[in-house]
Amino acid sequence: MENSPQALRQRTKEFAVRIIKLFKALPPGNKAAQIIGTQLLRSGTAVGANYRAAGRARSRAEFVAKLGIVVEEADEAVYWIELLRETDAMKNDRLENLLTEAHELAAIFTAARESARRR
Repeated sequence: MENSPQALRQRTKEFAVRIIKLFKALPPGNKAAQIIGTQLLRSGTAVGANYRAAGRARSRAEFVAKLGIVVEEADEAVYWIELLRETDAMKNDRLENLLTEAHELAAIFTAARESARRR
């Protein structure tokens, strides 16, 4: 999969859309799932928003710092997805691909941050 800035913008947006759809599908009567889902909604949509902000950074240091936020949000999304899975709030088959994508995004942005930091 391509990792150009434009491709990553699209990929993080698609991730956000998938998070939003997952949130809408959470059982409405399960308060814990709704609270966890709200946290996932916040962190999962923040990945793309903060990546876009990184693209507007005014300096390399600001770019590296904003990529750090992207990594934190992606890692936090992993945590919330794992909680949904481990509490059986949603079927694992619905979460597995999303969890894989969250891990991949965290790894991509961790590598990008380290590369930008070394330059």
